[in-house]
Amino acid sequence: MSKAPSKGPWKTQETAVYTHGHHESVLRSHTWRTAANSAAYLLGSLKPHMRILDVGCGPGTITADLAALVPDGQVTGVDRAPEILEQARATAARRALTNVEFAVADVHALDFPDDTFCVVHAHQVLQHVGDPVGALREMRRVTRPGGLIAVRDSDYAAMTWYPASPGMDDWLGLYRRVARANGGEPDAGRRLKSWALRAGLTDVTATSSTWTFSTPEERAWWSGLWADRTLASAYAERATEGGHATIEELRAVSEAWREWGRREDGWFSVLHGEILCRKEA
Repeated sequence: MSKAPSKGPWKTQETAVYTHGHHESVLRSHTWRTAANSAAYLLGSLKPHMRILDVGCGPGTITADLAALVPDGQVTGVDRAPEILEQARATAARRALTNVEFAVADVHALDFPDDTFCVVHAHQVLQHVGDPVGALREMRRVTRPGGLIAVRDSDYAAMTWYPASPGMDDWLGLYRRVARANGGEPDAGRRLKSWALRAGLTDVTATSSTWTFSTPEERAWWSGLWADRTLASAYAERATEGGHATIEELRAVSEAWREWGRREDGWFSVLHGEILCRKEA
């Protein structure tokens, strides 16, 4: 049965807490993301006329790229956080894009009718939600028959770096504890195909890709944002308030990041799982 759009305010179904928040150190990473470095697996499937929903759009850099790639179509970016959508609108305005709009929404209860979009896209979203299978079912619902559901998520346990660092090991263990205490799944990348099948999607192509940080500039940027995030973001608050770490332990982790960033031989790789699912016609 078709689900009509709701009228007025509607109740969120979200059951997890967003681990990172929107501190400057977090947005430093989010605004770096583009369709090219974060959605390459999808781009070959886009057509100029498509209507796209970008779930968890954040500051809108990927959303704006998608809008530029479908000049005869329309892109809607949605996020749970109203404050970040102002930045997304500014991103689109700077690029003079007229085929993009933004709205507050929860992936567990999207405020759109069935069969609305040609593509429903989510980047680094399912790792932060309480019911990723339910979220995929909702994404499938609003996708047109023959349309695509495209999802990419990192997998923290599969991240790797050199040289070895006990402090970085502490960071990884701590992050995974905090994320799971918040109701999310930090090792989402490896689970995407399984979640899609459980959501009733049958035509699923699973791939993977990486971000790699190795040059002096890349190391300085990646280590700096994580060093700052460890001490100053919502993640830091949730780590201490949840009893997962003391402020002294967070300072040690932050310094471990900075030490890694200063290493000439430093190398860090972030693995992402990806799924491209076609809804049955």
